[in-house]
Amino acid sequence: MELPLSTLYIGNKNYSSWSLRPWVLMKALSIPFEERVEFFLEGSCWDKFREFSPNGLVPCLHDGEFVVWESLAIVEYLAERHAGVWPQDADARVWARCATSEMHAGFSALRNECPMNCGLRIELNSISDALQQNLDRLDELWSEGLKRFGGPYLAGESFTAVDAFYAPVAFRVQTFNLRLGDTAMAYVEHMLSLDVMRDWYEAGLKETWRETGHDQESYEAGKLIADLRAPVPG
Repeated sequence: MELPLSTLYIGNKNYSSWSLRPWVLMKALSIPFEERVEFFLEGSCWDKFREFSPNGLVPCLHDGEFVVWESLAIVEYLAERHAGVWPQDADARVWARCATSEMHAGFSALRNECPMNCGLRIELNSISDALQQNLDRLDELWSEGLKRFGGPYLAGESFTAVDAFYAPVAFRVQTFNLRLGDTAMAYVEHMLSLDVMRDWYEAGLKETWRETGHDQESYEAGKLIADLRAPVPG
């Protein structure tokens, strides 16, 4: 008997960095699921998102009797049921879990000053000390993983959860033309070239729905160079 597909609730692909993480991991590992896009609302999404997510946020995974919210919890839930979520090598697995947790809890300046907005190209007004510290740490962390485990992914030759958690950063680097060292920039280019990343990106560009709060955050960060998104109808 064929089991029903799990359902992954996500937000707008142009904006939702948190949603990208489990989505790209499940796609990369060929874990089957149904996708449900729930567009952000102006103001608060609480009441709408609470219909399917206990914390009123995306992403949220429904799998049979289980409802799993928060991107890190979804990853760990998937790891209990599917091979390849974490690296097989113990050393790489420990490192990947630490780096994933660091992304989940940290890099606040990068998040706040460079919000994910796939279709825009922004020239930053300036780079704050806090943002530069985040970029330096990112460069250090990525370079360590790539050199220590041989690449082309952060924890070795296969795409795992740690790559999924840093996937939104690749889009941020592209949007805001952030500069990292050669090793880290090569990783960004590799990530952006992946079919699963291109699928997400192209779907994000096709979205015609806008959330002014998300857009305003990006516009305030610097000078708008280009908006590559499909135009809003009418």
